[in-house]
Amino acid sequence: MAGPERNLDAERDAILAALTPVVDGIVATFGPVCEAVLHDYRRPEASVVALAGSVTGRRTGGAMSEIGMRMLARGDEAADDLNYLTRTRDGTLVKSSTMLLRDSGGAVFGALCLNLDVTAVTQAHALLGALASAAAPGSGTAEPPVTTFGNDIDAVIDAIVDTDQLRRHKHWAQLDRAERLELFRGLDARGVFAVRRSVEQVAARLGISRASAYHYLSQARATAADGGEGAAAPPEPATGPTASPSTAPAPSTTPDGGHP
Repeated sequence: MAGPERNLDAERDAILAALTPVVDGIVATFGPVCEAVLHDYRRPEASVVALAGSVTGRRTGGAMSEIGMRMLARGDEAADDLNYLTRTRDGTLVKSSTMLLRDSGGAVFGALCLNLDVTAVTQAHALLGALASAAAPGSGTAEPPVTTFGNDIDAVIDAIVDTDQLRRHKHWAQLDRAERLELFRGLDARGVFAVRRSVEQVAARLGISRASAYHYLSQARATAADGGEGAAAPPEPATGPTASPSTAPAPSTTPDGGHP
């Protein structure tokens, strides 16, 4: 590793070390409905370096969520995402903020995330509204999206792929070419392919060859750059031997590769 890069890594490590006790202090202040998570985006598969509280069920050494993967895909252009609502797969309503960590060069390398369980507060608000003859609970309000939180990056990727297919009400074999390209563009935009070996993981989940997955990812990126379908695509590679990752390399997971 070159000297400047080694110095930056030491700086990033020092920032994470300084913030580690802050995680405990936040949760001690706000109590059991609060969770604070410190992420090192240089290690997407084990990005959780410090954690206090238990709102999303993760543990130290666990993987980043799909929110982190989305940040990873945006690279240094990513911005803090504050005060947003999401929902865990068990139905817990969570109010969250994701605050990015940058080194002295401006590169994003991690995040401090706060998750507040507001399920009971929301239920109480709905009850008070109903007692006050306000609008019916839930009327006129958008349902918060479900976010996949997990300790295993493969499980997070599988859940994102499954959610996309459920949204379409179709399995891979039922999709036409345009829908398949749209699926890969969507996964790419959500940061799935910013994680090492994710193409192989997506291919296995969809039941296609790795060569086919690289083919569709390459075509999806090409048509996205063209702003449309573009020219007719070359035929999809036959299933069988897998293609080399050099066919369409996944983005780097390091801050220098344009990461979270």
